[in-house]
Amino acid sequence: MSKRDYYEILGVAKNASADEIKKAYRKVAMQYHPDRNPGDKGAEEKFKEAAESYEVLSDVDKKAQYDRYGHAGVSGNGRGHSGAGMNMEDIFSQFGDVFGDDLFGNFFGGGGGRGRTTRSRGTRGSNLRVKIKLNFEEIAKGVTKNIKVKKYIVCTTCHGSGAKDKGSVQNCGTCGGSGQVRRVTNTFIGQMQTVTTCPTCNGEGTTITAKCGHCKGEGRVYGEETVSIDLPAGVQEGMQLNLSGKGNAGERGGMPGDLIILIEEEQHNELQRDGLNVAYDLHITFTDAVFGTQLEVPTIDGRAKIKIPAGTQSGKIFRLKGKGFPAVNSYQKGDQLIHVNVWTPQHLTSEEKAMMEKLSHSQNFKPNPDKSEKSFFDKMRELFS
Repeated sequence: MSKRDYYEILGVAKNASADEIKKAYRKVAMQYHPDRNPGDKGAEEKFKEAAESYEVLSDVDKKAQYDRYGHAGVSGNGRGHSGAGMNMEDIFSQFGDVFGDDLFGNFFGGGGGRGRTTRSRGTRGSNLRVKIKLNFEEIAKGVTKNIKVKKYIVCTTCHGSGAKDKGSVQNCGTCGGSGQVRRVTNTFIGQMQTVTTCPTCNGEGTTITAKCGHCKGEGRVYGEETVSIDLPAGVQEGMQLNLSGKGNAGERGGMPGDLIILIEEEQHNELQRDGLNVAYDLHITFTDAVFGTQLEVPTIDGRAKIKIPAGTQSGKIFRLKGKGFPAVNSYQKGDQLIHVNVWTPQHLTSEEKAMMEKLSHSQNFKPNPDKSEKSFFDKMRELFS
């Protein structure tokens, strides 16, 4: 089943501002919020779908990749771009501030709702960038790459908590575990209540009394992880793909960063890429051009036979339909363009020179272009129109 368009999910235009996107997400999320739709799996999936959309469209880099390449530009094996695979706890942790206090407190009448708070878990990990080099065949067909990434990973001793053991974690004494501090001040218009992040626990709601000896309380250690990356067919040089949640692990259970994949293309020995098309320069002899011949040419996925008709002129372009690259997120496919070059001999023997001089006086060897033959500029205009 194909994924829905993120702009359609939130009901905003492509040129919507960051504030408009945020307001639209809040509206959709409140409509399908689990507290409003208890036991409704369909509403829960739409709630997750909206969170996935907002995760991409609220990030400048991810939004740019999505606008250019669609879902393929932000797809990956990590958390965050698998729709229903998003974790509800992570959604509230990452986007809780979008809803504001109304949704989690006053909107549901205080104790009437689930009483979720917007407390955060640890500190989010940073993003990582890696380059992956692909050859023409891998680009044309798509490929899965397993790469080793050196990065911060979750501590296996404390499982990311940063604490020595379960008994070493306790609710923060300042905020009582909510991660927020509420202050009431008296003003000339009455009492005003403000909510700020707890300065003692930095919004986590808990404090550690004894740190994990392996990670020194960070909840992560520097190590190595093998990451499996599904690269779609048709990617291009310079294209970036985003694997959500595959970057550095966060501190003390914080959300992981993203792994950003930068695509590099390996140069082919004989072929050149031109967008979706593949170009190949074919050099033939003068006699092959005169009499015609059948030759093999390289393609992305092997070799193909082509027929050179008798009387083929230098500059002739043959097209192998569908032998180019596929477009990302589309059924469109390019062609292979074969540019014929008639090779002119540069070194002749005396006997060969005499033969050529004799032939040069023949009427058939004098230029006589067919009026129906397209000019070079017409050919270029046709190819790139």
